[in-house]
Amino acid sequence: MKAILLILGNLGPWEIVLIGVFVLVFFGAKKIPDFMKGLGKGVREFKDAMNNVKSEIENPTPNKENKIEGN
Repeated sequence: MKAILLILGNLGPWEIVLIGVFVLVFFGAKKIPDFMKGLGKGVREFKDAMNNVKSEIENPTPNKENKIEGN
């Protein structure tokens, strides 16, 4: 949450309301749920990818390519 606040800077409540009204007018009320649904899917996929990378780093599995085979 702090990272989001750092990106936004010093936005007050009226600026956030103004941005919300602009988004509502620009996209329309029907498009906002679709947009948020897509955003949620993207965040979920990013988290899954990060968890997969983390688990691969913590528990590496040997591949056939990494094995040294004798003649």
